[in-house]
Amino acid sequence: MTDTPKLDVDLLQSWIGRSETARDVVSLRLAQEFHATFDHDGEAPVEGEAAPLAIHWCLAPAIAKTCLLGPDGHPARGGFLPPVPLPRRMWAGGRLHFEDRLHVGDVVERRSRIADVVVKEGRTGVLCFVAVDHEISTERGLAITERHDIVYRALGPKGDVPGARAVPLPAPPADATWHHDTKASPTLLFRYSALTFNGHRIHYDRSYVTEEEGYPGLVVHGPLQATLLLEYAASLRKSAPRGFTFRGLHPLFDFMPFRLCAKETDSGLALWIQNGEGTRTMEAEARW
Repeated sequence: MTDTPKLDVDLLQSWIGRSETARDVVSLRLAQEFHATFDHDGEAPVEGEAAPLAIHWCLAPAIAKTCLLGPDGHPARGGFLPPVPLPRRMWAGGRLHFEDRLHVGDVVERRSRIADVVVKEGRTGVLCFVAVDHEISTERGLAITERHDIVYRALGPKGDVPGARAVPLPAPPADATWHHDTKASPTLLFRYSALTFNGHRIHYDRSYVTEEEGYPGLVVHGPLQATLLLEYAASLRKSAPRGFTFRGLHPLFDFMPFRLCAKETDSGLALWIQNGEGTRTMEAEARW
């Protein structure tokens, strides 16, 4: 078992309240690349048209020189995010509220603030949760508010990851009104990493992710899974939701087929991703 570094909780919580502002443009090329990466139907949007949902996760990424990246491909700890010394960093979930749709050609400003830092003891050991609030605006005003939850944890023993077998999908679950079967290929993961300028090696470097971090395959990005569910919700209702929350439950890997599922609720749609073992890897809720 890997030794867990000692966390200085007071130091980490001193990051609460730190803020930064970043700017970017929803370029025509980015919209075309996003459209192609997710195999959207029809022609890609052009200047002035609505950009794909969740394209904001591709805007203003953290940019660090290659020589300043850590062994996992992430920028060195510290800076805007607190220097949590735990080696695994993942998207735990998030909450989105859409005030306005981003358009191709928009100049976008993102104001971010560290909202909370919490250390807990979980089944797999010490966990550190960092909550970040974002406000994303264009010249028309506020477009998206977001709560972004990040979780850090220690490396576990190899083979401790649920859903590690490539099992064919069974019959659709009885509690799903709609379902769609799909798979995340290594090419899709690589393209999404490129779109988001994400150097995290668990998404494209098979030898690193299996030998160093002990996963059985390439890990499907949390925001990529959330994008699939968000787009699925919009396709079912024929309109983009105003609110969307999601929570990662278990890792999803490139070698396994999975199913997008949805059902009606009193407030909108409940959605989830389920692999062949019946394990839910992400749950979400969409509201209009």
